[in-house]
Amino acid sequence: LKWILALLHGPRHKFLVQSMEEIVARELNRRRRFSVFLGGLGGISLLVGGIGIMNIMLVAVKERTKEIGIRKAVGAKERDLLVQFLVEAALLCLVGGIMGIGLGALVALAVRGATMVPAAVSFGAVFLGLGSALAVGLFFGIYPAWKAARLDPIVCLREE
Repeated sequence: LKWILALLHGPRHKFLVQSMEEIVARELNRRRRFSVFLGGLGGISLLVGGIGIMNIMLVAVKERTKEIGIRKAVGAKERDLLVQFLVEAALLCLVGGIMGIGLGALVALAVRGATMVPAAVSFGAVFLGLGSALAVGLFFGIYPAWKAARLDPIVCLREE
């Protein structure tokens, strides 16, 4: 095909001849690379958010040492404190996940209103987002909860 065009229009002209299969394959490859990029970006965001949650929970354990000591002194078991701090971390992440889903829905509405792109938030994405937030909260809340549960009540009550 290229040689026919070169004969008709001269060899100086540059032509690009592609089949629909090539165009579709290139577009699918571009979309696949973009999905991998966004997945990596999401993974890094979850990691950074999880580290932030862990730091917040460690500060909460440090600030509430006296409360932990009193609870242990009146009979709270390690499991009770572990559950308390894990639930707190999970709720913190779920609230953040809900806020993120709300912001994502608003952005989708804005994109749909401003452009011709049919942007929408699917239920699968909502459940995946909430599940990821809960998993991050539980995973990164384990160490602070374990640290709170292992504190010595005598040392806790002595701290000011």
